[in-house]
Amino acid sequence: MTEKPGEIMGYLAYAHPFLDGNGRTIMVVHAVLARRAGFSIDWAATEKADYLSALTKELDDPGKGHLDAYLKPFVQKAVTDDRSEEIAQAPGLDGTDEQTEILGSTGDPALKARYEQQELKRKR
Repeated sequence: MTEKPGEIMGYLAYAHPFLDGNGRTIMVVHAVLARRAGFSIDWAATEKADYLSALTKELDDPGKGHLDAYLKPFVQKAVTDDRSEEIAQAPGLDGTDEQTEILGSTGDPALKARYEQQELKRKR
């Protein structure tokens, strides 16, 4: 976890069974695992689009360090207080972001096909 926090986040996202939603849940699980490993991620300092881009690269090409490289500047010593407030204030997770769809509408046939390809990849 300490050496590859982005790769671990990628595995959590890969195992995520839903097309949409629960991104905050994954972040909370990751934050708890990170705190147990002695560090935290300054999620409030991240940029939503950049994070999702790095996460997408990690999902498409796992274990190559895409998300590790993005998260590295935001790694800090673990804090002992509750991280839920910081996670809630991360860009795009505070509920005030008008741009909720990065890739597009889930009703878009091209986006649906992309998700279906990802699902086939998982089954292999």
